[in-house]
Amino acid sequence: MRNKDKWAPTKYVYRKGKLMASRDQNEVRSRTRLLVDLTASLYDAYLSKYARGRLLDLGCGKVPLYEAYREYVTDTICVDWGNSLNTSEYIDKECDLTEPLPFEDGEFDTLILSDVLEHIPQPELLWQEMSRILKPGGNLFLNVPFFFWLHETPYDYYRYTEFALRRFAERTGFRLVVLKSLGGTPEILTDLIAKHVYIIPLFGKWLATSMQVMTALFLRTSFGRRCSERTSKQFPLGYFLVAEKQ
Repeated sequence: MRNKDKWAPTKYVYRKGKLMASRDQNEVRSRTRLLVDLTASLYDAYLSKYARGRLLDLGCGKVPLYEAYREYVTDTICVDWGNSLNTSEYIDKECDLTEPLPFEDGEFDTLILSDVLEHIPQPELLWQEMSRILKPGGNLFLNVPFFFWLHETPYDYYRYTEFALRRFAERTGFRLVVLKSLGGTPEILTDLIAKHVYIIPLFGKWLATSMQVMTALFLRTSFGRRCSERTSKQFPLGYFLVAEKQ
């Protein structure tokens, strides 16, 4: 990773020992904070268990997860393409993820593909390439949105169900270790309404932030957790997975 001595937290930050969404509006708008918090909690839980060795961060942007995985890996290689909205000084190699990747077979122990797959017009090729460059026994970390607005247009192509993700993984030589839904109906409703009220003049940002806080408090109750868990199968806000190369 280039310029690692200059790296600073952006999208994700640690507070009281937990990884969460930054509260800096320049990094994470309050209208999307809930999904970022959910994603952060899962990376925080599983990177320590499955990240190791040489890591490739695909579509790395500002490398927001670096602090979460750096102590578990020996080396970090960062790649992204020129059209990304989040290109940075940390990129080791610029490449198009829709083309064959410029790496050797079995070169990496860990891959990160965070908030990227929905922007790939030919996902089959990328899955094949990830399988090729990952060592047997190596792990892929991936998250994608599902009930989510269009973003980074016009480079927003797909939304994936858990069945699509499972099929891609199994057809390219991966064994799913973890596959979790990110949130359910309470999170979706909050995300959807917050994105609409955010643009209201004067108090829209405050209202969106308040909604995120209220929903987070609701989800700490037993009733709130049940609402989220029981609806997450049919109404997921997104997905997170860890898959092992066979």
